[in-house]
Amino acid sequence: MQNRKLNAVSSPSPKLPVIVIVGPTASGKTTIAIELANRIQAEIISADSRQFYQMLDIGTAKPGPEELARAIHHFIDFLPPSAEYSAGAFARDARARIAELQQSKNLIVAGGSGMYITALLDGFFAPIARDKALQNKLKVRAEREGSEVLYAELQAVDPERAAELHPNDTHRIVRALEVCYVTGKRISTLRSQPRVPADFQFKVFGLQWSRDELYVRIESRVDAMLEAGLQAEVESLLRCGVVPTANAMQTVGYREMVSFLKSECSLDEAVEKIKQHSRNYAKRQMTWFRKDTRICWLEVNEANFAEIPHAILEFFKITA
Repeated sequence: MQNRKLNAVSSPSPKLPVIVIVGPTASGKTTIAIELANRIQAEIISADSRQFYQMLDIGTAKPGPEELARAIHHFIDFLPPSAEYSAGAFARDARARIAELQQSKNLIVAGGSGMYITALLDGFFAPIARDKALQNKLKVRAEREGSEVLYAELQAVDPERAAELHPNDTHRIVRALEVCYVTGKRISTLRSQPRVPADFQFKVFGLQWSRDELYVRIESRVDAMLEAGLQAEVESLLRCGVVPTANAMQTVGYREMVSFLKSECSLDEAVEKIKQHSRNYAKRQMTWFRKDTRICWLEVNEANFAEIPHAILEFFKITA
């Protein structure tokens, strides 16, 4: 599995538990993780499920070359955009990578994909075999009737899982319905089954912004993505044969741009949808993370942002 490399540096740092940094989109997780990694000579495990995919760079706010040169990153750019990759698979692979590295390295897990982080730390329920025939039937229904119809169906059979998803996230809606119909159980019920927790020590820190400040950051990020060439990136993916229904293309920013390119909406409408859907996604992320009482929440604002790595190190009584 591919990971980013750079030259080893400097003196040894105290051995720490795995540091986990979570928070909503645009909260600064990557910036803080890289700064922290430099202070304690750590490597970063990305837990952003959209940054796993190659070619999805601008719309996922993937670390750029300069950022990747500052710290070794794992689980960035290791999947083709047409691939499917589950939270359970990530938990398995990331645990193996952590076991390989933790004896000699400090490690930081950073990301906003709540289910993937929970799977890593707490384990995941046994994988459910896929029913391709049912899956295809549900996908055809989504194309003919619209994803909103399937979303309403999911709300009826598994309201807890539905509340975590966007009504246009066809891939995950189909999977949740498939699990319900194959097993007769909700995903939310399966999650409550006994699981194998991580066998490494960890400490989770959450980045908490005021809603108004976070929304300003989201708006600025979306504007920057458009200026950086998000439309051209989506056009390139489509030219390379990545279908709009691929899991990767359900990412906020990509599906709205596909709608624009299919003349289903204007560019201004697509941009406004990206901003609104990003705000909605941030709400869902915070709803997920607030359920985890282990998280040490750090109140963040533009004035104290640069001090957050220091605040995390102070927790471990480290000055760096």
